[in-house]
Amino acid sequence: MKIITIILAFTLVLMAPQAYSRDTKHMMSIQEALASPNFKAKLDPSISLYFGDQTHPKVERTIGTYPTNKKTNAFNKTDEEACQWVFLSTLIALTERAKKEGGDAVINIVSYYKKDTFSSNTEFECHAGSFVSGVALSGEVVKLAK
Repeated sequence: MKIITIILAFTLVLMAPQAYSRDTKHMMSIQEALASPNFKAKLDPSISLYFGDQTHPKVERTIGTYPTNKKTNAFNKTDEEACQWVFLSTLIALTERAKKEGGDAVINIVSYYKKDTFSSNTEFECHAGSFVSGVALSGEVVKLAK
């Protein structure tokens, strides 16, 4: 009996890193996330957001391209809940950067997870783990022509 306990304990120790290292890639809907009441309440409406190659008004001045990489506690949340929450955090960071730099829009927003670029007008990339979920975005802060 003692040998079985030792074998089971050893097996659990070997499996533990796999249980903690989950990294599930999700492609999530941008529009579905933006339609959430959280997004409408927390995003600054004075900063326009354009994903992928969405058309936008003419650019008067390009300020710079800025990456953001946010993580959130995923414990006791579905992957979708955690991904939408951290997506909101990344968008807040981009809009705050735009305001700080004197821009009024962020264009060409792409997923930039582990510096791998994924461009889409409709989806963003999120990686969900057992305890942490993350979204990385990069966007170009600009001043649009009036």
